[in-house]
This record gives sequence, C-alpha cells and structure tokens, in this order.
Amino acid sequence: MFADLLATDPVIELAPMAGVTNRAFRRVCREASMQIRHSAGQVDVDQTVYVAEMTTSQALLMRHPETLDLVTFDSDEKTRSAQLYGVDPDIVGAAVKMLVDEDMADHVDLNFGCPVPKVTRKGGGSALPWKRDLFSSIVNSAVKNAQGKVPVTVKMRVGIDADHITYSDAGKIASEAGVTWVALHGRTAAQYYGGKADWTTIARLVEHIPNTPVLGNGDIWSAADAQRMLDETGARGVVVGRGCLGRPWLFGQIRASFAGETVPAEPNAGVIVDLMRRHADLLVEMHGDEFRGCQEMRKHMAWYLKGVVAGSETRGALSLISSLKEFDDLLSTINREQILDEELAKLPRGRTTPDRRVNLPDGWLNSQSMSKTEVETVREAELAVSGG
Repeated sequence: MFADLLATDPVIELAPMAGVTNRAFRRVCREASMQIRHSAGQVDVDQTVYVAEMTTSQALLMRHPETLDLVTFDSDEKTRSAQLYGVDPDIVGAAVKMLVDEDMADHVDLNFGCPVPKVTRKGGGSALPWKRDLFSSIVNSAVKNAQGKVPVTVKMRVGIDADHITYSDAGKIASEAGVTWVALHGRTAAQYYGGKADWTTIARLVEHIPNTPVLGNGDIWSAADAQRMLDETGARGVVVGRGCLGRPWLFGQIRASFAGETVPAEPNAGVIVDLMRRHADLLVEMHGDEFRGCQEMRKHMAWYLKGVVAGSETRGALSLISSLKEFDDLLSTINREQILDEELAKLPRGRTTPDRRVNLPDGWLNSQSMSKTEVETVREAELAVSGG
C-alpha cells in the first residue's frame, strides 16, 4: 500500500474538509475528474488520494454511529483514506490499531492543522506541534500501531503565528518517526484561511527532511497553481482543499497537467448543472432522507455557480431547496449552453477569514514541553464528536 500511495508522482490529495469530503463528495470528485479527462480524449487512471472528513480518535473507539459512518467507504474507492484527530498518544494509537486490525482504512492521516478555536484553546490541532514531546509521542504511537500495514501521514500548518513557528521541528520529528509523507499548509493558525499561503515554507521543509516526501497545501485554485507549487517548492505532490469546492473536476485537470497533457477546459453550464444534480442524488442516497440531502446540498450552490450566470433569485432559491423536484425546477432555468467564465471560476472560494488571535491554554507558549497541568488541559481537547 505504501507503494500504491506513492505510485503517482506527483501525489494528488483531496484535503479532508469537515462537512464536505463525505462519500458523496468524494464520488463526485472521482466521476467529474474522469469525465473531464475523457471529454478531452485523455486516458485516465485515477490515483488521487481522496481523504474522508476528520474523525476523532476517542469517538471512533467509542464507536459512535456518526463517526463510524465517516470511515465508511464506497466499494470502488481505491484507497480508503481516514484522517484522525487526537491529543492523547494512547488513544490515537488505539484508534489507528482499530482501523488496521478491522481493515477499515488503507491510509491514516493525522490532523495537526485544525485552527478552529474550540480545538486550539485546549492545545489541540495546529496548537499541538508547539509541544514537541506530545507531538512526537502521538506520531510515534500512530506509526507503531499501524504495524507497517498502512501508511501514516501528517498534515500540519507552519506554526501558531509568525512568532511561534513549528513546522521545521515537527517535520523532522514526523520524518524520524517514519511517516510516509508530511503535508504542509503554508499558513499559520493565526492566518486561518486569510492572506496568501507562504510556499517558501514548503520549499524549506523539502530541504529540511530530504528522506521524507513533502506535499504542499494552500492556494491551489487551478492546475496551473498545482504545477507552480511543484516547480517553486520541489514538493512531491499537492493537497487540494477549497479549490475543488464547486469544481470537483479540478483533480482531473491537475492530473493532465502533471502528465504533460493539455489541461481540459472548464466544463460548460450544462455539465455543471448535471454534476449538481448528481451530487444531490448522492447526498440523498447517503443520508436516506431527501430533505436532509437537499439541506446539505445548499452549501455547495454558490461554489458550483461561481462563473455561471444564474440570476440572483435563482441563486437565492437554490440555497433554500428542500426537495429534488424543487431543485430540478430551479436548475431548468439556467442556460446550459453558456461557457463558464474561467478566470472567475478559479477565484478563491470557501472560508477567507483574515488574521486572528489564536485561542490557546494559559501559559501554552511558555515552554515547548508539556507540564503536568497542561497534560490535563490538553486531554479536554480530545473531542467526543467527529467531522470538525
């Protein structure tokens, strides 16, 4: 399996996104990417790694039904990729062992990049690598409990803020622990999703851990961006997050670029409308409930329609759909023949929150080693729910 994950050079990975990268979305990405390659007359073997939503280690061990659903994969998913979040080495290790022993995943990614306040204020997520001893214990426990049967990877950020950088030390620790790759988002936790990702940090990490592949993450909105990421940083691959929201075919375009082929043009509105309907069908099927599926589809509307002329009334109504019939009626008002405005379609999407103060436990930055008090505090960051 290690060889399979690194068989595609460069590696392309879908970043886990809470409330987004469920089975339905992953299937839409696979289908849309194959479709756009085939429409351009290109033969495609999809080696992209599509990672599921974040799963909390403790909730997994407690076998919460919603958490188990997050690590349920379609039968045709080539690599079953699960992302674990945790702050206790023993709990994370036990969760990895469960995934391996029960054959629930082919790849385990560890989340050290979450900047959400409810996580960082207890020392979890992107705050955790600051405590090098705790970070080392968690990563080593995960690798040990994977028993060499599935690859373990790490996703992290540059640091807490500009004055508290962690990626260099954390990258070295992860490399020495034997992870398969380290994915670095070129932003600090303080940057959240605002500003520009600093790709120079990715290039420096590539030089710092030459024996471990580094994947670059941040501001990949197009195939050209993905190619530039490799050219400028020397990264072994890319991790795509917000750039594929409403553009699930982006992975196919990136694969074409990496293969030295002509990058397929953006699809017309008709293809996009059909993908939207397919996505809704899959969500309804996944939840077994038409209203819930349509309700979840609402968040995707503006992303899909970026660059499409649809009218403000139609856009507003689409964000409130409650049935597939209502969805069909609204989609029928969109001109299917219109050509997508490519430059507009490739603009940033999703969260663009500017710099913010990172919520941390009292005294967290005083030392990069854990105190007894902090051990108790960080255990409270062991969330009992999954998905973000």
